[in-house]
Amino acid sequence: MNENSKKYLQEFKLYIEVEKNFSKHTVLAYSSDILSFLVWLNNRNIEDVSYNLIKEYLLYIQQFNYSKTTTARKIASLRTFYRYLYRERIIETNPAIGVHSPKKGKNLPEFLTEIEMEQILNNIKIDTPAGYRNRTILELLYATGMRVSELSNLNFENLNLEENEIKVFGKGSKERIVLISSRAKKFLETYINTVRYLIFKSENQKPSDPLFINKTGYRLQTQSIRLAIKDVMEKIELPKHVTPHVFRHSFATKLLENGADLRVVQELLGHSSISNTQIYTHISTERLRHSYDIAHPRAN
Repeated sequence: MNENSKKYLQEFKLYIEVEKNFSKHTVLAYSSDILSFLVWLNNRNIEDVSYNLIKEYLLYIQQFNYSKTTTARKIASLRTFYRYLYRERIIETNPAIGVHSPKKGKNLPEFLTEIEMEQILNNIKIDTPAGYRNRTILELLYATGMRVSELSNLNFENLNLEENEIKVFGKGSKERIVLISSRAKKFLETYINTVRYLIFKSENQKPSDPLFINKTGYRLQTQSIRLAIKDVMEKIELPKHVTPHVFRHSFATKLLENGADLRVVQELLGHSSISNTQIYTHISTERLRHSYDIAHPRAN
């Protein structure tokens, strides 16, 4: 990779981070994708890349058997990178125009039934401070539909418990309000008033202090939350791969099954496009069809 390529990569990373306001996760993924592409280019100049050369690169990465989602992201990275170069007049023509992402299959997201959810929650031991904290976290994930990163980043100043509201910052630092149930609120209040101090004894909580902490007093990271879910899943026999995002899927599915408006669910989830939310209507339809096939005497 030549020096110009390194320079363009750094400038592109700054562009998507500051000007485009992409999330940290997306910035990291796009930067990694472009770095891989530039390494493949070796000493060839970015300015000399053609449409056919990009297609050659896409054929090259097929050997790694990436999922359609990962391949689509890598193509999106390239298209964004070359749009940036064209906008900055570093290149005269954009070779990525006409490069299309593979069609994604409509895989319905995994979700939990109410019985399965209660089975998970009730198997978390709350007789220790860490256990009670973890139960509170999972209650919140299910009650609000928050992303695990959004929950990890919560500070005291984000809470408005009098109105059962929490302010979160989603992808691209977009702000939204999520609502919490009375049950989740009770767990959260007990955690704040009693349990948090038992995890790490600190005085004079500030509005900017992290809500969920580890035993050293630092912000609880998303990996710790994933491990807490993994631990409880190992104790119960549930034939599903449960991640923090499954709680989000379960939240959205339950709302739609109980008649919530699709636009309301979109707003609560923080989806920029309603097409991302519509996948949950397919889940509800599939469950209705399954119930019909079982219950109706002439369904088959």
